[in-house]
Amino acid sequence: MKKWLNQLYGDRTIWMVVILLMLFSLLAVYGSISTLAVKSGGSTRFLFKHSLMLGLGFFLMYKIHLINFKYFSRLAYLMYWPTVILLVLTLVMGVNLNSASRWLNIPFINLSFQTSDLAKIVLVVYVARLLKQKKELFDDFSKGIVPILWPAGLVIIFILPANFSTAALLTITVFTMLFVAGIKIMQLLKVMGLGVAAIGFLFMVSMAKPDLFPRVETWKNRIVNFSDDSADEFQVEHAMAAIYNGGALPQMPGTGKARNYLPHPYSDMIYAYIVEEYGSIIGGLGILLLYMIFLSRSLRLSLKTEDVFAKNMVFGLSFMIVFQALINMAVSVNLIPITGQPMPLVSMGGTSTLFTSIAIGMILGVSTSVYTPEVLGKDKNGNSKSANVYASA
Repeated sequence: MKKWLNQLYGDRTIWMVVILLMLFSLLAVYGSISTLAVKSGGSTRFLFKHSLMLGLGFFLMYKIHLINFKYFSRLAYLMYWPTVILLVLTLVMGVNLNSASRWLNIPFINLSFQTSDLAKIVLVVYVARLLKQKKELFDDFSKGIVPILWPAGLVIIFILPANFSTAALLTITVFTMLFVAGIKIMQLLKVMGLGVAAIGFLFMVSMAKPDLFPRVETWKNRIVNFSDDSADEFQVEHAMAAIYNGGALPQMPGTGKARNYLPHPYSDMIYAYIVEEYGSIIGGLGILLLYMIFLSRSLRLSLKTEDVFAKNMVFGLSFMIVFQALINMAVSVNLIPITGQPMPLVSMGGTSTLFTSIAIGMILGVSTSVYTPEVLGKDKNGNSKSANVYASA
């Protein structure tokens, strides 16, 4: 065991948080998939698939954390336009569910993935790259800010029609990255003005051409139902009941009843199910604490690295992951309208688990270069000893 742990380089605290979240995920998903088990004749298939995704995600995380983080900048540059094309293809010919085309089928292997999960990582890393390149031009809005805004806006626009919550998550993440990168308040106010104008324009277009944004009515209903405390928000009501029944202290795993009535207790509402099974202290505050530790260690890492791209990338990816987790929790406790955002590394998911693992692997890649540079073939000054040292990663 000790020998195996010694192979996990970089920030060991982040590694332990990831392992604990994955263990929580296995227990919670196994206990909450009873409704799926009844429909399919057993829970083994779902548990096996989820375990496989977590295992594959951990493997990707491990491999990626051995790669020089500077390669991520170039890769994001190369992947940007293919990602935009994939988003367009998803809107045109993706799998349509509830008037939303979010998934794209991969030919020959009959596997679908949510292209926005790929786009989130590519965009954050690409924005981190641009923030480094344009750092000296931040005072000039047209030359320093606009070249960052239009690539981000293009990706967000193609995600928005089918997935408002992901588009909003990316918008807030990119804006926060701009703020942390040192862009002045007046420039940020201009960015906010452009954002408000863009939202107003899109809503006017949706009113004139409803077919272009079929999900607009759904967004409106969720906001209205939330503010009016409508009975239609039965998902949140069941989630609140599960949290209430959980109490402060944990119960025995498998004794929770929320899995029998709570919609999607293994994905969107998994936080409520965890609180019912493990109580508010271990389940509720415990999960929240793990994400806060992950964010604090990532911020510490961002401050320690001297590379501007690495700083921006680590902050952007960690903020996006933790903010998504907070959104999932906020829905369960009725702080915000339903969004459909899963809890990273905890909710049952397919390719979303893999892409989250890739993002964490990139963060750990920076931590490896900061805390254990000799693993990447560098000396104490950060200079590479061999051009081929990363070939095995």
